[in-house]
Amino acid sequence: MHQKIKTLGQLKESGWKSVSIKDELRNNLFKKIKAKEPVFPGILGYEKTVIPQIQNAILARHDLILLGLRGQAKTRMLRMLVTFLDDFIPIVKGSEINDDPLNPISIFSKKLIAEHGDDTPIEWLPKERRYGEKLATPDTTVSDLIGDLDPIKAASMKKALSDEEVINYGLIPRTNRGIFVINELPDLQPRIQVALLNIMQERDIQIRGFNIRIPIDVFMAFSANPEDYTNRGNIITPLKDRIDSQIITHYPKSLDVALKITSQEAWTNRQNDLEIHIPESYRKILEYVAFEARDSEYIDQKSGVSTRMTITAMEQVISATERRAVHNESKKTTLRITDLYAMVPALTGKLELVYEGEQEGAVNVAKHIIGKAINRVFKEQFPDPSKRKGEETSPYSEILGWFENGNILEIPDMADDASYKKRLDAITGLSEMADKFSGEGDDRYAIMDLLIEALHQNSKIGKNDLDDNRTYSDMLGSMLGNFTSFDDDEFIG
Repeated sequence: MHQKIKTLGQLKESGWKSVSIKDELRNNLFKKIKAKEPVFPGILGYEKTVIPQIQNAILARHDLILLGLRGQAKTRMLRMLVTFLDDFIPIVKGSEINDDPLNPISIFSKKLIAEHGDDTPIEWLPKERRYGEKLATPDTTVSDLIGDLDPIKAASMKKALSDEEVINYGLIPRTNRGIFVINELPDLQPRIQVALLNIMQERDIQIRGFNIRIPIDVFMAFSANPEDYTNRGNIITPLKDRIDSQIITHYPKSLDVALKITSQEAWTNRQNDLEIHIPESYRKILEYVAFEARDSEYIDQKSGVSTRMTITAMEQVISATERRAVHNESKKTTLRITDLYAMVPALTGKLELVYEGEQEGAVNVAKHIIGKAINRVFKEQFPDPSKRKGEETSPYSEILGWFENGNILEIPDMADDASYKKRLDAITGLSEMADKFSGEGDDRYAIMDLLIEALHQNSKIGKNDLDDNRTYSDMLGSMLGNFTSFDDDEFIG
């Protein structure tokens, strides 16, 4: 329809009716719900918490704020609000603030309609252009958001500064009849937040030097991190009072959800002829790294541990595996424990350490957390090597005996698959132990590798990790090796 309607008169004849932005959002949400369409496709873990609350806010015609720590998909969800808009809406052609042809608010459109009447040209605005966004920064001004007088425009148009036509509209008026989002709201200076009060309550804007008020139709949404309330700024009380709905976001609450998020978001399909197999237990380890970090006393929990960390960690791990396979001219390979430790750079940049963590160093803390995640998955599949019933023989006695006899397992990072498997096969009892849990598939040697590393994490065998080589040996023989002590227990790298 919109392709044929090009004038105000044609629009009137079509029977098109103006609808406020909040009613438009509400109506289209109802349509999605009735059609059983996914409301926020690709957003996982919020189905019973955040998403229903956002829907309730839209249905109540509320402005809203998403409050949560870093990496909780706040901005992504706010940008997806565009999907609740009509595909196109008519505006007065040339209008800076998307004037409704049936209810113009700017002096430009009013004059144009007064001059041309039903012949006033209109154009159709797609929904993608009805979304505005501003990252709150300390240098953001009222002019940026609301607008100001433009002396250059006044001079070029030969207008006085008291003329409404010399207004240079800010970002919010230019998003009239659309959605405007301010990210990291507490970073906005209090005096700038005050400028938003009229928009939030009276739904109008006031430009400096003018007595007139321009009524705008805009859906306002915000995001904020609780940490920012004390570290960088605050949301002034009158503005908080005007934001109708505050919705708390959160990190994945279950391992299954975390696995799905990383699988969906991480770049694992590199679109080449190399096949990389990721054992399920290794996927769990990667997710447990985030869970362990969120419980670690060495990490500042107020800052949070972003979901982006596991995504980038997976990509680093895949890259390490990919690099080794290309080096060995392999077409197919499987992740190893060495590859898991390649995620350290993805962790160190995303973990905010407390004092104790800074004393240990970011790299050591990252390795410590990876080790705890490995041990967690290991104990889900294997007997706990530290627990014994009476005089029962340890199920790991054969493996430990191999090391006690002076044998050493050395695994170069770049060892090809044949060499890697041969070295693991040499350990007495290892393959039999792994076969009880993994069978004969692609995971077999990855599980064997995991088992050795986990025995080290449980202080049963020693480990030296130097440059591009891992070496495991009898615990007693490596007591003088490379390790760091943590306050609560021995750090195992």
